[in-house]
Amino acid sequence: MKKVSIVTVNFNQQKVTEDLLKSLTEINTYPDFEIIVVDNGSKINPVPEWKVKYPDVIFIRSELNTGFAGGNNIGIRQARGDYFFLINNDTEVTADLIEKLVKTLETNPKIGIISPKIHYFDRPGMLQYAGYTPMNYYTARNACIGQFEEDKGQYDSLSGPTGYAHGAAMMLSAMAVQKAGLMAENYFLYYEELDWCERIRKAGYEIHVNLQALIYHKESVSVGKKSALKEFFMNRNRILFIRRNTSLTTFAIFCIYFLLLVVPRNLLSYLIHKEYHFIPVFLRAVTWHFTNTTNSNNLGYPIKF
Repeated sequence: MKKVSIVTVNFNQQKVTEDLLKSLTEINTYPDFEIIVVDNGSKINPVPEWKVKYPDVIFIRSELNTGFAGGNNIGIRQARGDYFFLINNDTEVTADLIEKLVKTLETNPKIGIISPKIHYFDRPGMLQYAGYTPMNYYTARNACIGQFEEDKGQYDSLSGPTGYAHGAAMMLSAMAVQKAGLMAENYFLYYEELDWCERIRKAGYEIHVNLQALIYHKESVSVGKKSALKEFFMNRNRILFIRRNTSLTTFAIFCIYFLLLVVPRNLLSYLIHKEYHFIPVFLRAVTWHFTNTTNSNNLGYPIKF
């Protein structure tokens, strides 16, 4: 039996993470797994308390907030599994989730990364994710299949290859990670899992979704529905994703689209909704690319929580 390393990252959400740990005790169809929790620089260090409370869990403390990618990478470096299951701390699992994902990976070695079906936690039965459509690299747009729809099994036949895995829950083979490398940490937040999928695909693997496996997600617990932090990284990283993963010609076409359509549209929206404080944040996200390379570790935004 292959070992699974379950990795999750905590940042100032002790109760949320403890709810996940409680949920993980309900896994009863796959016994060979370890749980790794990375505390990503929380103001109050919960690790000493957790080590007493959960002696069978591996806890790692980072004194700095290294972002979604950085926190998960810390966990992966300590993982001993044949498969890595990265899940948001604001999720709760179903009892046979691990078994179903591992079975799919075992039957098809071409799969490098796979996600389960995702329901909204506060709306059981409502889909958040049933796969992604391919990316339009000229607009940096794709669609999350089934989102906000009642799950009547209408997409279950789509189990198999999909555009991208979902960052809230994704299982990878250790071999695929070895070949493709860890997540790019300079994204910090958003788009890093899409970039990872691109590199895993280029390493010769497929991206799949298993719609017989299910997890529940407490969406937006970490960042909130809309914030300056989210506005900055969503826009900066949208551009960064295209820069890193397409040709110069494609990126040039994307820039024309972004500057002529997206920039005026976003600025007008901020004005209409009186969200004036987002204007300098958005402009900073765009102009970051004038002075930084695709591998720059300069986040361009003061991370203060």
